[in-house]
Formats: sequence, structure tokens, C-alpha cells
Amino acid sequence: MQIEAGTAFLADCPTRLAVEIISDKWAVLVIFGLSQRPRRHGELADLIGGISRKVLTQTLRRLQQYGLVERHVEAPRWVEYSLTDLGRTLIEPIEVLTTWARDHGEAIVDFQENAGAADPAQARPAG
Repeated sequence: MQIEAGTAFLADCPTRLAVEIISDKWAVLVIFGLSQRPRRHGELADLIGGISRKVLTQTLRRLQQYGLVERHVEAPRWVEYSLTDLGRTLIEPIEVLTTWARDHGEAIVDFQENAGAADPAQARPAG
């Protein structure tokens, strides 16, 4: 069965859930961080620059609710997170997006800089 493009606009379409998941930068980074092996919370926080421990915890819980991440408790203070089989299906699409960003990110930065220089409203004030 093929999904029609228009159905993605419906509120209850599963496509919207998938887009919501992959549009969350922290979710994508957590999934990518877990793509090689299970990791502890602190290890993920160190790996993913700029994420607070609170936001990491919220993201991990949300990914657990989606069935993408599993939490393994080995001992009271030893908890690891890993991708489920479903979570691992997102590795390839995330790698494709990462490759696209690496290949085209500079072009976007150049465009933004050129657009800012052409638009006086976007120019930074001197001083």
C-alpha cells in the first residue's frame, strides 16, 4: 500500500509521528549516539554536546515511549540505554541526513551569509 502525499497532512497520520521524531534534533542525536552500542546516561551527555542532563532524560523517556530505546538496569547506579530493533531502523535514514548535512551544510551557511549581506534589515549594527 502506498501512502498518498495528502494523507501526511492529516493529524492522525503515522507519517506525522515519524516526522515529529526525526525533526527533534535531540532525538536524532540520541539515536545516532546509540547506533554503535549501548551507552550510559552520562556517556550520552558527554557525547552529545550542548544537551542538558534534564533534556537528555526527557528525550530518552520519549524515545522509550515510542519503542525506539530500551533502558537496562544492571545495578541501582548502572543503567544503560540501547536501541530496540525498531530504533535501529532509523540509523540508515539518519546517516543519509547526516551525509546530506555534511555535503550541503556549507552551502546553507554561505546562502545565509549572502542573504544577510543583501538585506540591510539583517545586517548587524556596527559597534
